[in-house]
Amino acid sequence: MTAVQEPLWVRNYQPGVPAEIELPTESLTAMMDDAVARFGPKVALEFFGAETTYEQLGEQIERAAEGLRRMGVRAGHRVAVILPNCPQYLVAFYAVLRLGAVVVGHNPLYTERELRHQFENHGAQVAIVWDKAVEKIQDFPGDVRVTSIVAVDITKAMPRLKRMALRLPLPSIRRTRAGLTAKTERTTSWEQLLSAPRLDPAHPRPEVKDLAALQYTSGTTGVPKGVMLTHYNLRSNALQGRAWMHGAEEGKEVIYGVLPMFHAFGLTLYLTFSVLMGARLVLFPRFDVDLVLAAAKKSKPTVFCAVPPIYEKTAHESKERGIDLSTIRYAISGAMTLPASTVKLWEEVSGGLLVEGYGLTESSPVALGNPFAETRRNGTIGVPFPSTLMRVADPEHPEQDVEPGTPGELLIKGPQVFAGYWNNAEDTDEVLLPGGWLRTGDIVTVDEDGFVKVVDRRKELIITGGFNVSPSEVEEVLRSHLDVAEAAVVGLPRPDGGEEVVAAVVMNPDAELDEAALRTYCRGRLTPYKVPRRIVAIGELPKSMLGKVLRRQVRTQLLEAE
Repeated sequence: MTAVQEPLWVRNYQPGVPAEIELPTESLTAMMDDAVARFGPKVALEFFGAETTYEQLGEQIERAAEGLRRMGVRAGHRVAVILPNCPQYLVAFYAVLRLGAVVVGHNPLYTERELRHQFENHGAQVAIVWDKAVEKIQDFPGDVRVTSIVAVDITKAMPRLKRMALRLPLPSIRRTRAGLTAKTERTTSWEQLLSAPRLDPAHPRPEVKDLAALQYTSGTTGVPKGVMLTHYNLRSNALQGRAWMHGAEEGKEVIYGVLPMFHAFGLTLYLTFSVLMGARLVLFPRFDVDLVLAAAKKSKPTVFCAVPPIYEKTAHESKERGIDLSTIRYAISGAMTLPASTVKLWEEVSGGLLVEGYGLTESSPVALGNPFAETRRNGTIGVPFPSTLMRVADPEHPEQDVEPGTPGELLIKGPQVFAGYWNNAEDTDEVLLPGGWLRTGDIVTVDEDGFVKVVDRRKELIITGGFNVSPSEVEEVLRSHLDVAEAAVVGLPRPDGGEEVVAAVVMNPDAELDEAALRTYCRGRLTPYKVPRRIVAIGELPKSMLGKVLRRQVRTQLLEAE
């Protein structure tokens, strides 16, 4: 029998990191049960100083699950979760999973229009919602109707003295409370949900291959759609993360939750990996460097995963204030290019390595990373994770690989690769090829040691602040303005390695561009990171012979104009 040869990149792994992980056979629910049993009295969550142990977490999950069951939630049902980072998010996530139902994470800052589009697709009738966002989903027009809403006041998870100190960038509590009291027949409080008894232990549990979550993304084609992630996908990625952070100790790590849990990176880091490790998860509703550094004085972080701008700001401020970050042993940057200057600054301040990783929502999300070793290569996205394979294919003929060293489309295969797009077989077939290979849409080169560098994107998505922006969605909003005839939206590079959303518009006859007014118009219909940072009026958009706007040429024109 011929031995299977290890991929060439494995030799660059940190010593001790295996080429393969032991693949999961049980669900995320079983993983949480194991954490409660093993780490019961240890702190699972810290929120503005308030602590929740694993025992308390398990108790709340069982009560919330029974409360949701009484609302009619059954296996396979979708339950929307519209929350910022808070302890209630983690409880809600595992309570939904305990029933065999599916969590659909949403950005709580999305507009009513953006949320309605997603609800039309997934059809959730039960939603667990930040009380400040309840108004957005109470009265969707048309056939979309949410029958049961659980309103969550996240300040109730904080110590009493700190509740009034928190400043959050959303409408006033008074106005939101008025909206809640106006419609009580469908709305209950989080505290009422938790007043239920524990779920019957005999209640059926999900299987490892069952669907666990829908994560909405623009994917590789630009149209927002629900990525189906199974318990197997998500638990596999958590196990791959544990293998990659070789030396991390169960029950001893302190993970800082500065990324949103409705984003795939935050989901895996905080909702699955943290539980797998029995870690203390220190949560922040949003990134605030003052809150992060204040917490670091008490609960010393050991794992800090973020995006480049967060590393940059945290390092600068900690250096300025003399706050020690030397306990951070594992720092992974994702979602955008990691500048060498950020790596240098962070490593000077923390003394540990900052490495770049790579992933997609469709890969749960992490697929490649730089090793936590001297073999890491700045400027690359690293090498495939354990149990992950890659190919570099001809973008026009993805069944054919390109010659070594030649740019081509990155394809990946592994247990973290998603099950397909929700109710969208056509787009699924576009990106999931026979044999389980996922088309990433990224054009890469691979060096002789297996390190990958992204050189271009087949897709035209804009990545800003770690989030995907679909140009077509922003263009639709711009074209809906009475003064705008046509629009093209592109991403232009920023010094920090990310992109900014920029729009080129053709105005209607007798109309002149009022950039401030048009941006205000967009803010009423798009979440802030999708709103163009700049809007430029041009006479004509470049188009193909078939009339399709050529965004690449628009981007080139705007860059040349700069």
